[in-house]
Amino acid sequence: MAASSRSTAPSPAPALSEDHSPAIAQPESAATGHPFHSEPPPTPETQGGSPLLGQSLEALTAWMVAQGQPAYRGKQLHQWLYQQGARSLQDITVFPKAWRQQVAAVSVGRSDIYHRTEASDGTVKYLLKLADGQIIEAVGMPSAKRLTVCVSSQVGCPMACDFCATGKGGFLRNLHTHEIVDQVLTVQEDFGQRVSNIVFMGMGEPLLNTDNVVASIRCLNQDVGISQRSMTLSTVGIPGRIRKLADEQLQVTLAVSLHASNQTQRQGLIPSAGAYPLTELLAECRDYVKITGRRVTFEYILLAGLNDQPQHAAELAQHLRGFQSHVNLIPYNPISEVDYQRPSEASIREFVSQLESRHIAVSVRYSRGLEENAACGQLRASKVA
Repeated sequence: MAASSRSTAPSPAPALSEDHSPAIAQPESAATGHPFHSEPPPTPETQGGSPLLGQSLEALTAWMVAQGQPAYRGKQLHQWLYQQGARSLQDITVFPKAWRQQVAAVSVGRSDIYHRTEASDGTVKYLLKLADGQIIEAVGMPSAKRLTVCVSSQVGCPMACDFCATGKGGFLRNLHTHEIVDQVLTVQEDFGQRVSNIVFMGMGEPLLNTDNVVASIRCLNQDVGISQRSMTLSTVGIPGRIRKLADEQLQVTLAVSLHASNQTQRQGLIPSAGAYPLTELLAECRDYVKITGRRVTFEYILLAGLNDQPQHAAELAQHLRGFQSHVNLIPYNPISEVDYQRPSEASIREFVSQLESRHIAVSVRYSRGLEENAACGQLRASKVA
């Protein structure tokens, strides 16, 4: 069918279903006065309505029909956005040229690569420039049989963890659904191979942006075609949000950043932990296991002389006794802003041995691309004044 010759402006993209929250919705915030509260930041302006990326096949089809195009064009649009990696409607050459000119102002929602750096092990770290000029990080980590992408969920982070470079730069806003999905598509495009795994371990606290993070997970699963079981969501723990995530009935792996074996030490490293006692966090994690039937991964960053001693391992094991869980130990990745140190290999092995002797499932995760500002937030801090 020929494109309509009308010169009227294209209508905005339709509102999304609950599985795909609006691409430019205001970010979540907790109740005023709560330590996890943040003021809703301004959202980026896009021409022609909400960006198309992040929307479902049904929503895209409805939008195409509203533009006077046949319904089958919606499937073509969906294919070009999620499988072909179209960066603008002008890239979609199966659409009539005259119609593409009519909708030239409509944004797909793709970012630009602001900076790219590659480590000797093949890890690539990206700084991506968003529509409003903000800069975020994403990381591509290749291995023999898969390509893992580490994505950000916020511009900056409000949690201010003492050992984290991202928190040193402050918090600006939540990312929108399309901005999260775009990170995966950008890395996939740059590597020239399919992304197999996604970890929400980049900039930001995902559970302070639950709606957009959940929407992006569903989009990456249903539209991009990546299994939810190949996705991991990492959180320091926000009161009530782990139970909310459990109610979504997703099949992602939940990774909870403990980083300490007792409440006093934990709130020294993670200021927000002062309002969320370790006992309450662990109780919520146990509820998550009951609701979802999926085990929880506990992340524990090892800081030399601070939380890497045998007594800390014993204390951690006591908390996790009878828990359907796995401990992921992360030797500290040094940053210039703080003077924490990476533990010795002997200390790491001893910590592992202490946990294993108490029947706690444990593994050690070494950072990829250590020489290339691999710690979250380091590259952005070094390149963005």
